[in-house]
Amino acid sequence: MSSLPTVLNIGIVAHVDAGKTSLTERLLFDAGALDRLGSVDAGDTRTDSGRIERERGITVRTAVASFRAGPVQINLVDTPGHTDFVAEVERALTVLDGAVLVLSSVEGVQAHTRVLMRTLRDAGLPVALFVNKTDRRGARPDGVLADVRRLLSPDAVALNRVRGAGTPGARTLPLDRDDPAAGEALAEVLAAHDDDLLARVVDGLPAPPAHELDRMLAAQVARGLVHPVLFGSAVTGAGAPALVRALTGLFPATAPEPGAADPEPRGTVFSVERSASGEKTGYVRLRSGRLAERDRVVLHRDASTAPDVPESSHSGRVTRLEVVGAEGDRARALTAGHIGRVRGLPGLRVGDRLGPPAPDGPGPRFARPSLEAVARPEHGGEGPRLHAALTALAEQDPLIGVRTVPGHGVSVLLYGEVQKEVVAATLADDFGVRAVFDRSTIVHVERPAGVGEAVETVGSQPADGFVATVGLRVEPGEEGSGVVFRREVELGALLPSFDRAVAETVHDTLSQGLYGWQVTDCVVTLVRSGFVAPTSTARDFRCLTPMVLMRALHRAGTRVMEPVHAFELEVPADALSAVLAALGAAGGHVHESRPGGGAWELRGELPARMVHGFRTALPGLTRGEGFLLSRRSRVRPVAGAPPSRARTDGNPLNREEYLVHLRRSGPGG
Repeated sequence: MSSLPTVLNIGIVAHVDAGKTSLTERLLFDAGALDRLGSVDAGDTRTDSGRIERERGITVRTAVASFRAGPVQINLVDTPGHTDFVAEVERALTVLDGAVLVLSSVEGVQAHTRVLMRTLRDAGLPVALFVNKTDRRGARPDGVLADVRRLLSPDAVALNRVRGAGTPGARTLPLDRDDPAAGEALAEVLAAHDDDLLARVVDGLPAPPAHELDRMLAAQVARGLVHPVLFGSAVTGAGAPALVRALTGLFPATAPEPGAADPEPRGTVFSVERSASGEKTGYVRLRSGRLAERDRVVLHRDASTAPDVPESSHSGRVTRLEVVGAEGDRARALTAGHIGRVRGLPGLRVGDRLGPPAPDGPGPRFARPSLEAVARPEHGGEGPRLHAALTALAEQDPLIGVRTVPGHGVSVLLYGEVQKEVVAATLADDFGVRAVFDRSTIVHVERPAGVGEAVETVGSQPADGFVATVGLRVEPGEEGSGVVFRREVELGALLPSFDRAVAETVHDTLSQGLYGWQVTDCVVTLVRSGFVAPTSTARDFRCLTPMVLMRALHRAGTRVMEPVHAFELEVPADALSAVLAALGAAGGHVHESRPGGGAWELRGELPARMVHGFRTALPGLTRGEGFLLSRRSRVRPVAGAPPSRARTDGNPLNREEYLVHLRRSGPGG
């Protein structure tokens, strides 16, 4: 058996058309992992395997491929480049050791490039930048490097240079590490994060020797402080070997510990695929321990990846396991640092956690979709198939919620219009269901406006009531807390199955509030409970809880909240007045402004419903020189009459109507 390699999990991220997938293909081909170089234009690349990806030439789901570079196994995680799939990128970042941000040497730093760099830096990941397409006409490597330092990070260090830029014969050359000028330039960048080196630079002393600078560079790259820049071309292969050397020499890899006692396995499911037969394959990055075929595992789910749902768990047995990049016996046992494909877990969903939480607490919360669109089957009678297909897609992306809208279709949460087109194509290709989507609308939420309480007791209910006592109090919670369920009743006052029925039903019921929107940032407290043995059942509590909860919510009242985006805006000085007027008309607020270099930088907030229109108008207001970064940041109360949407849960406040609904629903309630 060959010795265990060190492992490096690297994400490849980029703005659309920067050459991300082509670079992935080049790295695999050069390492011998592919016997033929694929092409995005030809639609035959390794990682873009779906028909939609091949036809559109874009990546829409995370894929993993592997190659060896000496003693290091590099797992390349190819992520989507379009802004509509930024949540997919964010989830992939949680399992990475570092990332390569790909830029075009022609287009340079683009809007989404800045979004991605901000996301990578916030995640604390080591980042290398690969400036691609140096062989294309119009390539400007020096100008792009200046833009990188100005717009992305001043701590960018070029590790090679280009000769013949903009021509088919462009090639890259390494910088002379023994050149005193190159050493001094590198020392100046490193000194910003090293006090001893800074004192040496200030005193005018010579730069440390090359090997010492290399050690400092690796340490600062690993901490995400300094970012190496490599120039090259994925088409010709120029610069690709230098990129691999930078990854293996500067990025922190996970070393195997074959002699150590295995702790409990701990890892994260960051991607899920479904075969034509419906079987799920989950991609798991293991942080510690060991996982093998036939192992029984418990997977946990919490609000870090699926907001406003109770923490839950499910278990199963791994029927098949394939370690990415491994062969023979090693391919059947997943160890720390590696990525594996697991099967046999039908309840698997993106974001599921294997083992206990990480030592530094729960995972990050991801931005939720701001759009909602109703999908209707193109052919009558396919409503159930459409709902089942969309539910399956939501399992691959848990932030895409689905709900049935009686008489209309199925509502889907989305991040953008391109994603909606991709979902429609996926439904047709993978599930054989053609759907028509209505116009997208903004998703709102509800928050309790005050405190409300309601109680139903055994004996106070009609003969066709429920043998249970439930009392609930609803009150506002902390912003971003989701739904928190608490108990004031004595521990053990309810049987575990009854208590679980109340807790689960509270979360289910609050998926639609008084105006039909999801209720969030609230605390629900069980203040009274009771049952009659042996008559009471869990169904009594599941049926009674929604009515009590909705009555308490009605007494508390709710405010409908709209999503708001935080924005960063750069505009030419002579366009400032026109831009401020447009922002004001769109309901935006500027919180901070400062001049710089003939332009103004603005920071503020803008309603999500106005972001698209303002973004569309910005080029005309600024002669194409304006730049906008925006990201959903919070929600705020809607001004004027609150918007509502159709309720589908059958949980009215009136007892008689609710009992009629339950009888129509049948025994399941």
